[in-house]
Amino acid sequence: MQIHSAIADLRAALKGRDRVVFVPTMGNLHAGHISLMEQARAHGDTVVASIFVNRLQFGPNEDFEKYPRTFQADCDKLAGAGVDVLFAPTESDLYPEPQEYFVEPPAIQNMLDGEFRPGHFRGVATVVLKLFNCVQPQAALFGKKDYQQLMVIRNMAHQLALPIAIFGGETVRADDGLALSSRNGYLNAAERAEAPRLYHLLNEIRDAIRTGETDTVKLENAAISALTAAGWKTDYVAVRQQADLSIPKSVNVPLVALAASRLGATRLIDNIEI
Repeated sequence: MQIHSAIADLRAALKGRDRVVFVPTMGNLHAGHISLMEQARAHGDTVVASIFVNRLQFGPNEDFEKYPRTFQADCDKLAGAGVDVLFAPTESDLYPEPQEYFVEPPAIQNMLDGEFRPGHFRGVATVVLKLFNCVQPQAALFGKKDYQQLMVIRNMAHQLALPIAIFGGETVRADDGLALSSRNGYLNAAERAEAPRLYHLLNEIRDAIRTGETDTVKLENAAISALTAAGWKTDYVAVRQQADLSIPKSVNVPLVALAASRLGATRLIDNIEI
C-alpha cells in the first residue's frame, strides 16, 4: 500500500489509473470502515482511502483534540483490506492557508444532527469536496450510519455535477446491535452494556410502522421517553422520508428512523431504514 501526504504526490501516484474508488475516513478504524474498503473493490480497480481528522466539522465544544489518532494500526488494517493507496495529509497539506471558500449545504444542514451541531455539515461538505478534488475518483463510499452525511454528500455531488458515483455502505454492528463507531471507545463498561438500547428502540419504531402504526410523532416521543428513563439525554428521535429527510405525510413511502442521544459523555447516533 502506497502512503502519500502531499497532494502532488497523490495525483502522480494515481495518474493513468482507471476506475478509482475512494473511501474517506478520520482514522481510528474499526470493522465498519474495513467493510467499506472491501465493498469499494466492487466499484473500482484502485481503492484509495484517506485519513484526516477535519477540524472544520468539529464545533468549539466537541472532541477534535481528543479524537483518537491510531495511524499505524489504521495503516495495518487498510493494507490487510487490500487498499492500494492511502492519502494521509497533514493540516498544512490540505489547508496550506486559512480555508475561506466553503460549501454551504441547503436547509438539510440545519435539521436533525445539524440543529445540534451548527456548521458541522458545512465543514463535512467542504473537506469532502476538497478530498474529491485531490483524489479525483470515479466512485466514493460512505457509511449509512452517518445517514444525513451520506445525503448531504450525495446531493452535493448531484447538484455540482461531480463525475463521481456515491454509494452507501450498510452499517456494521456488534453482536448486540450497537452500530460500530470510533466513539464507542469512550463508553465505560456499564454504558457499553446500555448502548444497544438505541438500536433496539429504532427497531421497535420500524416494527410498529410495518404493523400499521401511522402516528410517527407518537413513536418518536415514546422512544425519547424510554431513553430518558434509562438515563440518556436525547437530541432527537425522528422518522423521516429517505428521499430528502423531510417529515413524512404518509408512512407509505420509504422511511428512515434516526436518533442521536448522549449516554454519559458520549454522543451516539444510529438509524434504520423502513
